[in-house]
Amino acid sequence: MWRKAAGAALLALAIGYFYHTNPELPEQVLQYLSLPHPSTQGDPTLEQVISTAWETLITAPASQWGRVAVGVNACVDVVVSGIGLLQALAVDPGMGRDHEVLHSKEDLKEAFIHYMERGTAAERFFTDKEVFQRIARAAAEYPGAQLYVGGNAALIGQKLATYPQLMVLLCGPVGPKLHEMLDEQIVVPPESLQETDEYHLILEYKAGEQWGATRAPQANRFIFSHDVSNGEMRALEMFVASLDEFQPDLVVLSGLHMMEGQGRQMWEQRLKEAVAAISDVRNAVPVHLELASMTDKDYMNSIMQEVMPIVTSIGLNEQELLFLSQAGTGPHAELASWGGIPDVGRVSDILLWVLEQHGRSDPESEADLTRIHFHTLAYHVLATVDGHWANQVAAVAAGARVASIQACGLQSIDASKVVLRAPLEFHSSHGEPREKLSLNPTEPVTVWHRGNVTFHLAPVLVCKQPLRTVGLGDAISAEGLVYSELRPQLPFL
Repeated sequence: MWRKAAGAALLALAIGYFYHTNPELPEQVLQYLSLPHPSTQGDPTLEQVISTAWETLITAPASQWGRVAVGVNACVDVVVSGIGLLQALAVDPGMGRDHEVLHSKEDLKEAFIHYMERGTAAERFFTDKEVFQRIARAAAEYPGAQLYVGGNAALIGQKLATYPQLMVLLCGPVGPKLHEMLDEQIVVPPESLQETDEYHLILEYKAGEQWGATRAPQANRFIFSHDVSNGEMRALEMFVASLDEFQPDLVVLSGLHMMEGQGRQMWEQRLKEAVAAISDVRNAVPVHLELASMTDKDYMNSIMQEVMPIVTSIGLNEQELLFLSQAGTGPHAELASWGGIPDVGRVSDILLWVLEQHGRSDPESEADLTRIHFHTLAYHVLATVDGHWANQVAAVAAGARVASIQACGLQSIDASKVVLRAPLEFHSSHGEPREKLSLNPTEPVTVWHRGNVTFHLAPVLVCKQPLRTVGLGDAISAEGLVYSELRPQLPFL
């Protein structure tokens, strides 16, 4: 009893001292102190407080999507232990080195180590078909290997299909195994069906896992394939042609990153054809573009210049956001990497730059881009041009919630299995002028404005022991879209 009393007295003295030396004691400290904290009486933890608050914040939009068309990359994912598979291939650990394209097992090893030591995800094309098929056979036979629905489009389609009110069309190379695994609610046009499946190998590693001198700072995965159907986006024109009959309320496009490994001449031509195809989508139908890992700055810059202005929304992670800025010499392009949890102010700067340079932050702009859904391990940010989107507090919170649930393999959040890693204090920009902001666990979406762009930040309750990291970004974007509402715009006179 006396220990509790002494502790309370010391706490009171400490607060008094800080208040005396700094009368403007940060409000979030007072909020934090007023929150229930874990004790022997079983009071709720910060994670429980945030999880409970989400249930109030996450509400359905007034107007919901009815029909969503998704394309165009789809495959079967073979998920294995990365280190285990490389050891089974008789590959020794060594130094990491990035490769834009993989030509051999040695390239695979070096690229895997390069990303494992950073704890970041990546995806690469493997050029040698025969060597890839031998590696794929070894992966499929590796103890504990698992087969899953793969490809951003198919994964987004699977997530959307969990909502009974949605009718989902999926276009992409769908082989017999993938067709068997897809949700029965997903409609696959006959033109998308093919005799063989496309396989992608997912080499996963756990936080703290070590191979030679390399230790993973966090759980993640390295993806590679020899996938020509998806690599050339062969289903794109067929996907757009199917929209006239399906009449979707929303179009979700992914797979542009797959063309990077096909060479400049091919991607330059196909990108022009992709722009023409996307431009054929009815003006009233929003198009969301899901990005993925890329290494060719010229290719990323072409996507930024040619594709982003003609889509309505994009989804991307911290690697893709920084690479986008590097490719377009945007804010903080000098950073080689984030070096841990990305600084919120820097993320905010780049998101604003994208919407200003390639979106419709200027009402006079002819660009369509008005929404960016950014996700990283510790937090998510939704940036939207004012007047175009509604229900974004619920949307960003829903994306954060599904990241926690899916990573842990649960149906709902178990506060004992997650941890808050988001910063409690941050700034609206890395430079001046900037606003000092804080995270309030009882209202866990922080909102700020820069010009006519509104930012919504939600913390993620990070799974302590993630069961599967593949497809998290796709689930986050899908969930965010389900809870988003596009406001109707008056036609230009």
